[in-house]
Amino acid sequence: MFADDLAAVLRERDRPVVRISLDDFHNVRAVRYRQGRESAEGFWRDSYNYARFRADVLEPFGPNGSRRYRAAGHDLVTDAILTPEPQLAPPSAVLVVDGLFLHRDELAATWDLSVFLDVPFNETAQRMARRDGTNPDPDHPGLRRYVEAQRIYFAACAPQERATVLVDNTDFHRPRMLRG
Repeated sequence: MFADDLAAVLRERDRPVVRISLDDFHNVRAVRYRQGRESAEGFWRDSYNYARFRADVLEPFGPNGSRRYRAAGHDLVTDAILTPEPQLAPPSAVLVVDGLFLHRDELAATWDLSVFLDVPFNETAQRMARRDGTNPDPDHPGLRRYVEAQRIYFAACAPQERATVLVDNTDFHRPRMLRG
């Protein structure tokens, strides 16, 4: 939602925007769950197809890139690999990407500017419960994979430190900039 709102503000300022979600670049189930459906390590390592995301999005928007990008590489519901026709972004387009693990080592240097939304697990669990119908308790076994993968990410990548802009988003209606 934050990325959608940011894109809307940029559009209001007459900037063309390309909105991409890393969630449209998952690996197929066989890869995502090869370490087990409950594996936090598997969630951290195997959820996303970073090579495809890099080839379809980051390289086209990078220095000397063609600006011909694909907005999706996988359908999570059907588990189908997607190969939509490339779209051409205007030269002045701003790329706005949302997703988990965007400050990983293989992606961190890619961003001209990045935002990390700092939200405690108890709040993210409640938001996920409202959105997805999951259990609102971050200590619930059903959320262990997600919460523990996030902990691995925080320890390995320190996204709060790597981000250009750090936002305390505990209160969804009153985000508070901590750095930026």
